[in-house]
Amino acid sequence: MAKIRKAVVPVAGLGTRMLPGAKVVPKELLNVVDRPILSYIVEEGRAAGIEHFVFVTGRNKSAIEDYFDHQVELEEQLRAKKKDSLLAELLKDLPEAGSMSFVRQMQPKGLGHAVWCARDIIGNEPFAVMLPDMIMDADVPALKQAVSAHEATNGSNIIVVEEMAQSQLHQYGVVALSKQDGRCNPMTGMVEKPQPGTAPSNLIVSGRYILNPEIFDLLSDQAAGAGGEIQLTDAMARLMASQSFHALQYEGVTYDCGDKIGLLRANVALALKHPQLAATAREAVTSLL
Repeated sequence: MAKIRKAVVPVAGLGTRMLPGAKVVPKELLNVVDRPILSYIVEEGRAAGIEHFVFVTGRNKSAIEDYFDHQVELEEQLRAKKKDSLLAELLKDLPEAGSMSFVRQMQPKGLGHAVWCARDIIGNEPFAVMLPDMIMDADVPALKQAVSAHEATNGSNIIVVEEMAQSQLHQYGVVALSKQDGRCNPMTGMVEKPQPGTAPSNLIVSGRYILNPEIFDLLSDQAAGAGGEIQLTDAMARLMASQSFHALQYEGVTYDCGDKIGLLRANVALALKHPQLAATAREAVTSLL
């Protein structure tokens, strides 16, 4: 069974839910406590064994590429001032040369189209998809849980899911299961943003996937779906006709950082867990309440 070595990270979105904050700064680089959202995503990927990240970008997202590169003047100033711990924090996000690629989506055609844009770099091997809006806080990283499920199911496609209130299911992709026994179960279908009252379960697709490369052939001719966009969910539903899919209800907590209140929740929750800032963060939050 092929190892999961590569991850697609779609970062071309306009971040309209985060305006005006995301007007100049890409939403993926907005801070959560002391580092950008993307730092958490890459850290999770590395912990799951990802060796190469493919960022699917768009116009005005060049700051993402700059973040994962050296800033020589700043680094030299930190060295000169003996700020070694701060320099180490700055350098830990930097990739090995050649371990990140950046491709342009060119037009906002949806998540399915964004994933398809990475096809030539991924090649003919299973890969991960990591949505950068979602910080998934877990003792065992969410993507690592997904990789383990992929191996345990002999190479099945894996969709990481979590429970959601019935009133909010129409905002997400929702999976259908043949049975529900434990945390990893075979899927029979999925639907993107179902009409209220029609969702096949209360389990939503939550931002991490392990997919086999045959998905690219289906994405190449996938018709536009919900919102007039090429939906990854639709192509996965087609692939399910010939390959197995499992839904993994992961153990952890998701923070939707593409939403203003979600970003606030992430900042508070992760500040309260921060090894250096937890005590003072708790005092600050308590005083405000």
